Amino acid sequence: MDSGYTLCIIKPNRSSFSETFVQAHIDMLAGNKLVLYGGAFPVYDNEDKPLIKSKWGLLSYLFQKKILKRKSISVRTNALKGYLLEHKVDAVFAEYGMVGAMVTEACKHAGIPLIIHYHGADVYNRAAVSEYKDLYHDAFNYASAFISVSADMVEKLKEMGAPADKIYNASCGVDTEDFPLVDISKSPLNFLAIGRFVEKKSPSSVIKAFKIVADKFPDAKLWMVGDGPLFEDTKKLVADLKLQSQVTLAGVLNKAQIKELIKNTRAYVQHSVTAADGDSEGTPVSVLEASSSGLPVVSTRHAGIKEAVIDGVTGFLTAEHDIDGMAQGMIKLAESPELAVKLGKAGREHMIYNYHIKSRIALLDSIIQKSIK
Repeated sequence: MDSGYTLCIIKPNRSSFSETFVQAHIDMLAGNKLVLYGGAFPVYDNEDKPLIKSKWGLLSYLFQKKILKRKSISVRTNALKGYLLEHKVDAVFAEYGMVGAMVTEACKHAGIPLIIHYHGADVYNRAAVSEYKDLYHDAFNYASAFISVSADMVEKLKEMGAPADKIYNASCGVDTEDFPLVDISKSPLNFLAIGRFVEKKSPSSVIKAFKIVADKFPDAKLWMVGDGPLFEDTKKLVADLKLQSQVTLAGVLNKAQIKELIKNTRAYVQHSVTAADGDSEGTPVSVLEASSSGLPVVSTRHAGIKEAVIDGVTGFLTAEHDIDGMAQGMIKLAESPELAVKLGKAGREHMIYNYHIKSRIALLDSIIQKSIK
């Protein structure tokens, strides 16, 4: 595949522990890559230097953004246009819908193809989508391709006005070599949950389901990895249910620490739900990594999880907010290590054949090349 082109990847955050999929794109997509960041609109290059070079330009930009609350700021748009032309960029790959919407004008003025990768909240959070509504429609008219991470999201993007022939369903993938099969046949009765403590991950539902399991299996344990606004509420719930000796709220852990936990885990659990503001998952990478490692997954029929987990084959799925249903799935795996091993191995096969990161990146590369042509 010809990779002799320059790709500019634009992302909102300088770095974020939960955005492993963004880093995978930076590391693995073809082409000569330039990376910009700085919120919904990029203000820094990969050397942390501002795109707006003059002091007066920066002051004008800050005044218009902070005081006037403008979304379209010509000094900023011109700085990005100038950067793209100066570096002879062949295509822009925008991570998240808001970023794509905000940079559309600069890409249009520079005559450069734009590919927008949507991930979840940028499609489902009603307030955010409403705030960017007009800019989204400009992006739908201009951009060459829209990447969705689940079949549900494809339908939502169509409903929002994105042209159906430009939408691609390409969820994030998993490096199955980096998350190899582990032997869980003799693992202790540990359950593992990984993710931010936010409403759409419903950490309280995981705790309540585990309480039902713990009442039946006093030696069962639950590890929850992550942080977020609901962390303290979750900690209080653990105390209220007298589960302090069985539930470990581990905080944020690195990949090596998570892999160690996986080696001593019976099953992975995640109770994703649609939040009150409409926010929803895309396809959670942690579910893919758990499946790749041979852990059966107990989760909900939500967004891309319905495709990543085959109910009764690679794990168990229940309705959103069905705490008893989730507990029953966990209990089946607690009762039978053999069943856990069987479902876990099937999950790994599913990841290798349908979610391998290399095949996902190849698909994205082909979409980018098509956009350039």
